[in-house]
Amino acid sequence: MEENKKNAIAFYKMAYEGNPRKAVELYIGNTYIQHNPDVADGTEGFITYFERMQAEYPDKSIEFVRCIAEGNLVALHTHQVWPGNDEYVTMDFFRFDTEGKICEHWDAIQQIPEVSANPNTMY
Repeated sequence: MEENKKNAIAFYKMAYEGNPRKAVELYIGNTYIQHNPDVADGTEGFITYFERMQAEYPDKSIEFVRCIAEGNLVALHTHQVWPGNDEYVTMDFFRFDTEGKICEHWDAIQQIPEVSANPNTMY
């Protein structure tokens, strides 16, 4: 589980920071099922999406707040800052195959509001 956690973070960081093709080569298995409706299924859909995000928003940043593993699943909790100080909190879930490669992804993304009813961060 510790190796899967390390690999999930490395995969997402590499893709987010502009090298999704290398991330796929290193961390994705023979099958990649995508559940985000904005990203096409399979590895090419993933690569296309993250290459476009890098071209359009090269100054975005990501902080990995939490990483939790159970069985063949890894959950990442991140804080992302996009141009214009546009902030998001994300929850990403990765399923690993028997070879230790990522084979499925789900996520939930929420914009951090300017006003909150409590003093706690979303991350």
